[in-house]
Amino acid sequence: MAVTVSGIQKGSIADKKKLGKGDVLLSVNGNEINDVLDYRFYINETKLVLSLKTAEGKSKLVMIKKDEAEDIGLEFETYLMDKQRSCRNKCIFCFIDQLPKGLRKSLYFKDDDSRLSFLFGNYITLTNLTDAEADRIIRMHISPVNISVQTMNPDLRVKMMANPKAGDSLKYLYKFAEAGIAINTQLVLCPGINDGNELEFSLNELSKLYPAVQSIAAVPVGLSDHREGLYPIEPYDEKTAGDTIDIIDDFNKKFEAEHGEIIAYAADEFYLKAKREMPDAEFYNDFPQLENGVGMWALLKSEFEEALEECSLTLPDRRVTAVTGRAAYPLIASLAKKAEEKIKGLTVNVIAAENKLLGSMITVSGLLCGADIISAVEGLDLGDELIIPPNCLRSEGDMFLDDMTVEELSDKLKIKVTQNGPGGSDLLLAFTGGI
Repeated sequence: MAVTVSGIQKGSIADKKKLGKGDVLLSVNGNEINDVLDYRFYINETKLVLSLKTAEGKSKLVMIKKDEAEDIGLEFETYLMDKQRSCRNKCIFCFIDQLPKGLRKSLYFKDDDSRLSFLFGNYITLTNLTDAEADRIIRMHISPVNISVQTMNPDLRVKMMANPKAGDSLKYLYKFAEAGIAINTQLVLCPGINDGNELEFSLNELSKLYPAVQSIAAVPVGLSDHREGLYPIEPYDEKTAGDTIDIIDDFNKKFEAEHGEIIAYAADEFYLKAKREMPDAEFYNDFPQLENGVGMWALLKSEFEEALEECSLTLPDRRVTAVTGRAAYPLIASLAKKAEEKIKGLTVNVIAAENKLLGSMITVSGLLCGADIISAVEGLDLGDELIIPPNCLRSEGDMFLDDMTVEELSDKLKIKVTQNGPGGSDLLLAFTGGI
């Protein structure tokens, strides 16, 4: 396979070497280039020989000397250089299957691409992986790899993923661990299916792969109101969530006694459902599972309080409204109150928005739609500005799940709308207007 150059960065090495749009990159130092991982790996040498075919069909070799990490300036039509690989599983808990009809097409795409695990931290199930691709990960020492395990019971994994390869593909976990590839793992827990005794089994089996397995996140299944015809799954309640935390705590006590650290974490949502106190930031070490909702509460609280302690402001009567999901509401409301107590002239009204598109069991702020926010705040005195959560817009930063833009939201509510940044200090800055 070869990849076609779609553009050349002006002033780059490739530009100076007179490479052009339409050139086909065949190999780097004799190594065939199939996708972005090949390209990234082999382009890091200081001496390069590029084999190309021009848009006119002529073959040419280009010699390049550069610094090891220096980019040569080639651009490609897609980031991966070929098509993104879709998921072949039919998981009983798949959230995409629970989306209502009529949303933008891209939301229904299920990715399961090992390259995205390395490039962006996406989680993969291993069922799409071939022996050759696993060998490439080891050869290139691509690390860490993020893996959605769900269960270490092969038969149960086949049942949960509705894929006959799901059990056998666990072999790659052992292969990566033996090769010294760092691994972060995720268990999406479904009550009565892969929690309880099955969770204990999975934790113990994954612990045998330590230190390659660096972290284990236990995440409760997300259930929308659109599960017609899907596998019957009950939500977690106070008792079952508490039981899950207890299993993880018991595992961590034994693991820490043997290894001097913990590697398993329950997602913040488990503590909220169990009505238990959230651990402090120190509990989460370096927050290895933050993207899985593990430690987000503690980190935001810690960062906000640290920033507030250093703050010595007096504001000329600033009144703002911050909207969030029901899960984060207690935290954001408490932080807003602390800010009001310290910063004279500041008033922050915090509103919890219900998720009407996906249902009442979806309480995270990242899945709030523009219409949800309007429904929650319309008719209220919002003050000078409306602050929205940092994670409720698509990656391009301009559109909610229901395709409403920030500009449209601002027009409908007739108020300035500001998206809060991801950290605790960002939240304080949003409250104070960037001062």
